[in-house]
Amino acid sequence: MGRYILKRLGYLLVTMWIIITATFFLMNTLPGDPVQTGTKLLPEAVAQNLRVKWGFDKPVTHRYVIYLNNLLHGDFGESMKTPGLTANAIIRDKFPASARLGLQAITFGLLVGLILGIIAAFKRNTWIDYTVIFIAIAGISIPSFVLAALLQKVIGGSLLPIIGWPSTNVWLSGFEYTILPTLAASFGSIATYSRFMRTSVLEVLNNDYILTAKAKGLSRREIVQKHVLRNSLIPIITIFAPQMAGIVTGSFVIERIFCIPGLGMYYVESINGRDFPMIMATTIFFSFFFIISIVLMDILYGIIDPRVRVSGEKR
Repeated sequence: MGRYILKRLGYLLVTMWIIITATFFLMNTLPGDPVQTGTKLLPEAVAQNLRVKWGFDKPVTHRYVIYLNNLLHGDFGESMKTPGLTANAIIRDKFPASARLGLQAITFGLLVGLILGIIAAFKRNTWIDYTVIFIAIAGISIPSFVLAALLQKVIGGSLLPIIGWPSTNVWLSGFEYTILPTLAASFGSIATYSRFMRTSVLEVLNNDYILTAKAKGLSRREIVQKHVLRNSLIPIITIFAPQMAGIVTGSFVIERIFCIPGLGMYYVESINGRDFPMIMATTIFFSFFFIISIVLMDILYGIIDPRVRVSGEKR
């Protein structure tokens, strides 16, 4: 198992280096002057001084080596648009809001989706099954920003805050502010998990060992716990890892609609302002989370199904 994990971590490092390199050189191929991106042009002497400060007077390969060296020392750079504001500080201040929203959406979406999928499979071709299928179709079809607006219109205002976020103790306080964005962010996950879980459970229920378990007199609860869940989770893990990375690192649309001061909204603002150091920092941070989720998915595969781990160690 240890060799299996180390090999995956090696893939993580190589992939991160490729992403960093590709993002750095692609950004430097964009047309225009990154210093003169505001609505008001700077005097040429001031612009030239800023180019020297940010290293744009040096060859791109030289700047690339400097950037890698800074990364190795944990320095993600300083904002070009807000002098004195570092990317490290932005990630530290903005990420907790995105992480709380993401974790709540993941937990709620996963639990509700799995429960609905299992119930729909056992109640196949009944009104319960058809209701779950309808929820799955609606969740996949309705964009998150439309659902967010509907929640604000129907539920928000008199019952729950429409916009806003806890200003103190972002992890524990202000739960009422997180309900609507959590519902909006998790509805698509509920639809996806319930659909996949229903299909996976139906496949497992048709296997011979389930018939054997029923013949032994096991209750439906025991069959679900001992046989169905474990064998039905592999397809769920496949879709869970990318969704976990995407939601935890920030749902751009949800954060903007509900005015959540998260990392996702700041990422969009950095791109609009061509703030190179901030774009690089947030891209690396998002990519790291996504790749970590893929590595964890591989490890979970090995835990749930040892055959996957054995085949991975042989390669």
